[in-house]
Amino acid sequence: MIEPAVEVVIAAVPRDRSQLARDLAALGKPRVLLMVLASTLAGYFAALDGPPDLAQVIHLLIGTLMAAGGTLALNQYVERDVDALMERTRRRPLPDGRLQPLEALLFAGVLTSAGVTYLAASIGMAVAGLTLATTILYLGAYTPLKTRSALCMLVGAVPGALPPVTGWLAARGELGLGAAMLFAIVFLWQLPHTLAIARLYRDDYARAGVRVLPVVDAHGTVSDRQIVTSTLALFGVSVLPAAIGLGGTAYFSTACVLGLGLLGVGLAHASRPSVASARRVLMATLLYLPLLLSILVLDRP
Repeated sequence: MIEPAVEVVIAAVPRDRSQLARDLAALGKPRVLLMVLASTLAGYFAALDGPPDLAQVIHLLIGTLMAAGGTLALNQYVERDVDALMERTRRRPLPDGRLQPLEALLFAGVLTSAGVTYLAASIGMAVAGLTLATTILYLGAYTPLKTRSALCMLVGAVPGALPPVTGWLAARGELGLGAAMLFAIVFLWQLPHTLAIARLYRDDYARAGVRVLPVVDAHGTVSDRQIVTSTLALFGVSVLPAAIGLGGTAYFSTACVLGLGLLGVGLAHASRPSVASARRVLMATLLYLPLLLSILVLDRP
């Protein structure tokens, strides 16, 4: 913990503006933010019955960028002490001392509030409300649960699966079966994805007291089984959009190929678990979701 006197000294040291801008941007976890924006757009375009409203798309992107970026920054503010204990996160702006907690909190709070307000004014209260609910679930349920229970991975998958639903709601003004399917796909996708990450950084998480499943599952058997069951469930759910006319033949074929491929990688890891096989699961998930959602958007009937 930095003493108040030290904080004053640090705050008084002139900082390079470009470095400050990079540190503030890093609070928003750009790679995660990019995935949020992409899945929101996928939900929007999957829901369209006609041509897109370009102005609405731009408003959706701007509002989501601010709200999601601010939420991720608030998460880094809350978890700064935990991040300081992990090798993979200790160089982030807050644990490294490049930003002070108060300035991070102000930046994140203003950005989140501005994003939700912007969405309410430009698109509607329903989209703004769902975005705010995502923030509340992420910060109020998932984040505190990470140091208490392995259920955090399931709870965290809920706000993680809401961006495409938000995009759908922005396009149609209402929810429906298609939105539920998008939620289920992204929810189930997150399980092998986050389990693979937790398997790779298990020692890091354990050192920080983060109770992800691979930390509390000493032998890894439950974690490996859940990778297989979640990829199998994902395969089953991923073909359903074609059954209700949300996707065409190309989407159905792609969902089958990608689903079987991901299931195969999961089975290979479960049969002979290792760091290398967990990394292959992670890479497979990183390829799976962008490809699946892209084909779903492109192969709309």
